[in-house]
Amino acid sequence: MASKGQKFRKWSKEEKLEIVRKHLEDHISIKTLGPQYGADISMICRWVKRYIEEGETGLERRGGGNPYAALHTSKSLSEVDRLRLIIAKQEIEIERLKKGYTVKGVGAKKEFVTGSDVNTKS
Repeated sequence: MASKGQKFRKWSKEEKLEIVRKHLEDHISIKTLGPQYGADISMICRWVKRYIEEGETGLERRGGGNPYAALHTSKSLSEVDRLRLIIAKQEIEIERLKKGYTVKGVGAKKEFVTGSDVNTKS
């Protein structure tokens, strides 16, 4: 499990392609390639699967991540993006209220309070 603030290595498309080709063309096992390159075996398996399904474009970086994380960090957002994130957060809160519970506290101390004032820890 990752610890808070842990930095992960970012693999370029060329590095991924080199590892995948060594596995597919040179028939080197993933268990051998993992320690050789310092890569997780399951990660290499995902790269191979994406390469087989999508070709080289499957190895390009994806723009994933949690867009809502920007609300709680110092990431610089354009005004429009900031407002979109606030609206999305408010829509989530509206759905919670429709279901009949509110949220009290933050982080590990977060509690969901139902209409009958019963606290449930989540």
